[in-house]
Amino acid sequence: MRFADEPTVEVSVHIDASPSVVWPLVTDIAVPAEFSNELQGARWAEGFDGPKLGAKLRGQNKVEGVGEWETTSEIVECDEPRVFAWAVGDPFHASATWRFTLESDADGTLLTYLARMGPGPSGLTAAIDRMPDKEERIIERRLEHHRANMTSTIEGIKRLAESS
Repeated sequence: MRFADEPTVEVSVHIDASPSVVWPLVTDIAVPAEFSNELQGARWAEGFDGPKLGAKLRGQNKVEGVGEWETTSEIVECDEPRVFAWAVGDPFHASATWRFTLESDADGTLLTYLARMGPGPSGLTAAIDRMPDKEERIIERRLEHHRANMTSTIEGIKRLAESS
């Protein structure tokens, strides 16, 4: 697996609540920080106050052994109550793209959370540049880290939605 292939990870959970109950949770940019050990917090960038196409947000991240950093992302899909997605950095050449998809079914909502690396550069590409012979291992570890945080996030959203 190579970074140029734009590797992805995807997790899903069934929630016993309608998309109209789940939607406000996935578009509340503070919610994932409650459940992720990497995302420390998020806020709308100056001039933006909520989820809409083109809105920008700032995220604070931290990974043990790597450090802390801040990102700026732009909402690239906002189709209530079906899809909410943001691109990190330049939306046309993002370092990563994140997407929540909500699918209604008879029993509630299937919530899917997807992350795609690239195509733009990131801290991960800097690590790969330093150790090109370890690219596959670096990507696999990052995908595992994403999967764990994403699973924790959707399970947390499930608990919040089902308790409301």
